[in-house]
Amino acid sequence: MKLLSEACEYGLRAVVWMAQRPAEPQKVKDIAEEIKAAPGYLVKVLQELTKAGILSARRGSQGGFTLQSDPASLTALDVINAIDPLERIRTCPLGIDAHGTNLCPIHRRIDDAMGWIEENFGQLTIRDVIASGSGAGGICELPGPCELAAQSGANSATAAAPPVVVLEDR
Repeated sequence: MKLLSEACEYGLRAVVWMAQRPAEPQKVKDIAEEIKAAPGYLVKVLQELTKAGILSARRGSQGGFTLQSDPASLTALDVINAIDPLERIRTCPLGIDAHGTNLCPIHRRIDDAMGWIEENFGQLTIRDVIASGSGAGGICELPGPCELAAQSGANSATAAAPPVVVLEDR
C-alpha cells in the first residue's frame, strides 16, 4: 500500500526545493532535474499547486514557477490536499447498506489511523522539513512520505501515538 501518490511525492519535493529559493522563478526543467522527476508529469503537479495558490506561474523567458505560500505556515497536508487528498472512510467500503456510516471495527481503525496521519501532516510545515536538514541537496536528502511522517511525529510536541487497535463496535 502506498500512502502518497507519486504526484504528491513530486509536489512535496518541488515545494521543499523551491522554498529554499524564494522569489526566484524556477523552470520546470530545472525543478525536474533537481528532484529527479519526469518534467511532463511534474508540470501537471505544479499546475495543480498553482490552482491552489501555493505557487504562481509566469510565462516567458524570465518566467517559471515561484512559491507563493510562506513555508512557515504551508503544511505538507496543504500540498497533499492540492494534488491528491488523503482518502478517509466515510461509509462502508464494502457497500453494505446496513452499515451506512457506522463502520465496522477494522474500517473504523483504518479511518482513525488515516485521521492521525492527516493531523500530523497538517502540523508539519515546509519550514520544519527544511530546518531538519532534509531537502538541502540531492534527491536522497529530500523527504519521502515515511520521512515526513517520522519528522511530523518528532517535530510535534502534541503528536499523539497512532490509534491503538481495539476491536469493538462503535
